[in-house]
Amino acid sequence: MDMKNQMLKRVTIAVTGVLLLTHCAPNPVSGSKDFVLMSEAQEIQMGAKAHQDVLKEYGLVENAELQAYVARVGKALATKSHRAGLDWHFTVVDSPDVNAFALPGGYIYVTRGIMAYLNSEAELAGVLGHEIGHVTARHGVRQQSAATAAGLGAILGSILVPGMNNQAGATVLQQLSQSLVAGYGREHELESDRLGAEYLAKTGYNPQAMVEVIGVLKNQELYDIELAKKESREPRRYHGVFETHPSNDTRLKQVVGEANKYKVANPVENREAFLRVMNGVYFGDSPDQGVIRSNALLHEKLGIAVQFPQGWRVQNQPDRVVAVNPQRTALVELKPGPKNAQPMDTLQKGLKLDQGAKYEPGSVNGNPAAFAAGAQQGKPVLAAAINFGTAQYLLAGLAKDANTYTQYRGEMKSSINSFHAITQEERRLARPYTIRLITATAGQTMGQLAAQSPLGSSAEGQLRLMNDLYPSGEPKPGQLLKIVQ
Repeated sequence: MDMKNQMLKRVTIAVTGVLLLTHCAPNPVSGSKDFVLMSEAQEIQMGAKAHQDVLKEYGLVENAELQAYVARVGKALATKSHRAGLDWHFTVVDSPDVNAFALPGGYIYVTRGIMAYLNSEAELAGVLGHEIGHVTARHGVRQQSAATAAGLGAILGSILVPGMNNQAGATVLQQLSQSLVAGYGREHELESDRLGAEYLAKTGYNPQAMVEVIGVLKNQELYDIELAKKESREPRRYHGVFETHPSNDTRLKQVVGEANKYKVANPVENREAFLRVMNGVYFGDSPDQGVIRSNALLHEKLGIAVQFPQGWRVQNQPDRVVAVNPQRTALVELKPGPKNAQPMDTLQKGLKLDQGAKYEPGSVNGNPAAFAAGAQQGKPVLAAAINFGTAQYLLAGLAKDANTYTQYRGEMKSSINSFHAITQEERRLARPYTIRLITATAGQTMGQLAAQSPLGSSAEGQLRLMNDLYPSGEPKPGQLLKIVQ
């Protein structure tokens, strides 16, 4: 037996030993034995570590009242759950996306984007209860364990075969990350709805709020599908798989109905309390990430502006801004570069272009810069490193092939050359949108409110969704409404 096979045998024995020691653990909900590869202590440790990554990726909503409100609602639900002893954490993250997700170990997140479309504390409790259900049933741990077990051979191979850079292991971790944010499949989603409804009832909410909030989110998704077609982009998705999980789903009503055995005489709704705490919360992009107006990034805090190609979908992410053409064959990306670095050094040392790339110094609107043109793993690239004060920014265009590059080279170059210090007029345009409350007057319509909104052509649909009046409802006199200013 050669040395490689001896090593493989030793690693296989070690991993098998771990599996024998940890492959089954009691499910906190059912009591049955689940296949899992980590203890509760390991689960908590993993969640705590991943929590720091989430905060780096999204950032907190800097609103102490809102954070305390969500934490209070969440912890009240968690104390009625099957894992009341966990140290639960509830966080509102600074993202306009409509989403909520959970990490193992008791870490629950809601975006300010999803909260904009809720209209009561009971609906918020429905979202939080669903995510608590994922944690109490250990869905993330169970899914990660299955992925790890399926990938053990690949992981061992990547360790022992030179040049693999542990890509197989990275893929498994990526699968876990995607599962936590993108959903767990129909059975796990339904189980979380059942558990969430139980926790709602035990905490004094109507368990039917679980069905109602899924209806709210389904309407939001249906509207975004329509909007995405007009904007030539992919629709955004909440992590539940709504195509197999609609609000009128028979099994959904059945599992939620199981919570009716917990009698709730006077269910808590707290509509006004919820709406009051949402007053002043940002809607859409926040100043920390800069705002997108007419496909231009206007970043008042950084003092910069960049115009991306019209008709392209612009994704404003915490660490970069990416614009993608409708065919998804070309993109332009902006991201921070290293501080106090020379533009040419950044491109030559950090860009890793294929052999034959060309570099030249220059400037962009008075800012020292360097330019590069070449290819990255065969895909054409046009890039610039631009110094702006003590900061540096990288702007690059990438195309899938030479023909696409020829077609879009002008737009890529125009975006790079558009980088400039933000103007006073752009600072005015960069003011973020915020949610404000008004009281509806007699005869007031959503069309009238939309005409006064800065949201443009999507205003009426968005305002209806935000106030649970989609697709054609009208407000009643005296009703509290969320608008965007």
